[in-house]
Amino acid sequence: MSKWSEIWDWTRSILIAIILAILIRLFLFEVFVVEGRSMYPTLHETERLMVNKVVYHYDDPQSGDIVVFEFEPGRDFIKRVIGVAGDKIEIINGRVYINNTMLYEPYLLRDMDNYDYGPVEVPAGYYFVMGDYRQNSMDSRDPRVGFISREHLKGRAFFIFWPPWEARAITSKVD
Repeated sequence: MSKWSEIWDWTRSILIAIILAILIRLFLFEVFVVEGRSMYPTLHETERLMVNKVVYHYDDPQSGDIVVFEFEPGRDFIKRVIGVAGDKIEIINGRVYINNTMLYEPYLLRDMDNYDYGPVEVPAGYYFVMGDYRQNSMDSRDPRVGFISREHLKGRAFFIFWPPWEARAITSKVD
């Protein structure tokens, strides 16, 4: 094998790897960094997580899913889906009710004492999202965020990979 043939093989392999990485990032998975404490204790600041960008092309977001959405151009938020289209959301004394049934939320450190909100009904094609650290979360309760349209969803978080000693799968469903 000639020197130029070997150089071409290496160059071709590197180009294929770069193209595959770009395609995977554009269409399948993306890495996001957790900024802020709005999802504490589920997610910690500076953790890096993988987001499945394909899943919502084949399935609808469900209550409990941790999603990334575009809040405004260049600014993404990570929150938990609390309500889907048609759900009536109400917060009474810090406890969330979906369609008049109290939501079981073992991922919270504590309830939002003496906090009331709603009731509101989630419109078709939209989602009601909240952070797990309710006292410090800009989410659907804030009129600047409001309901999140399906078009703004970037995907569902499924794995934390950084820091490596904190690597874990992200479970969306509550038992």
